[in-house]
Amino acid sequence: MWKFSIRRILIMIPQMIFLSILIFILAKMMPGDALSGMVDPNVNPERLDEIRENLGWNNPWHVQYADWVGGVLKGDLGQSFRFKMPVTDIVGQRIINSFWLSVLTLIFTYAIAIPLGIISGRYNDTILDQSISGYTYLGFATPLFIFALVMLWVFGFTLGWFPTSGSVTPGLQPGTFEYFMSKLNHLILPSISMALITTVSTVQYLRNEIIDTKQKDFILTARAKGASESRVYNRHILRNSLLPIAAFFGFEITGLIGGTVFIETIFGYPGMGLLFYESILLRDYSVVTAVTLLFGIASIIGALLSDIILSLVDPRIRIK
Repeated sequence: MWKFSIRRILIMIPQMIFLSILIFILAKMMPGDALSGMVDPNVNPERLDEIRENLGWNNPWHVQYADWVGGVLKGDLGQSFRFKMPVTDIVGQRIINSFWLSVLTLIFTYAIAIPLGIISGRYNDTILDQSISGYTYLGFATPLFIFALVMLWVFGFTLGWFPTSGSVTPGLQPGTFEYFMSKLNHLILPSISMALITTVSTVQYLRNEIIDTKQKDFILTARAKGASESRVYNRHILRNSLLPIAAFFGFEITGLIGGTVFIETIFGYPGMGLLFYESILLRDYSVVTAVTLLFGIASIIGALLSDIILSLVDPRIRIK
């Protein structure tokens, strides 16, 4: 197990190097920079060129990349030209919000997916199963941003049950119970909106696993020996069907990354996704590259977690 984990971690090193190069090159290929689009007639274009030269933006890409990587290794993600502050400070302010949004989304995802998948798989080909399958098909066909807009309009603007933007009510003192409840209230609607869409693949996978396990020889043998139906499901079918679900935990984290960009933008939730979107509009490429790099590293780590969990579930896949 340790050999497998160490080898898998070592594979991450070239992945991260390639990821950093790709992100940097793509950012440099984007048109314009943070100084582009200034329409103030009093701004001298020669002065803008001088600023670009002083910032090193006119250097060859490999020189800029080396400077950028050197700063990243030291914990310096650069300076935001638009926000006038270090990128590390900006990310530090937003990453906590995105973390709690992802945690609550994962809780809702598994709280919804596991019961629905178990019911649908156990009572397959019934009206109940067809209803759950209909929900999953509808979820597969519905774009996340469309569903989020509907949820915001219904439960935010029409019914007024949840806040429509922000992460906490202004004026509350951090550390108080009211502050905590306000943070939670701002999290519920965006997290459950994302969970209701992302959960459909888990429901279908668990359903299919249960149906497939019910037909295995050891299940037929357990029934032939007189084991009760509840014992067969709880001790054999359900246990074997849930193990592969745990292996996809890391991939669930990866899937959340793309979803948070839409969710945080629609709900005005100040997290990493909204920061990424705003930085692209402002052409603040130091922030864009930093956030994209963090998203990419999170995806790589998510895949690593999935491989490790899957190796625990099924030791046959371990690298010898």
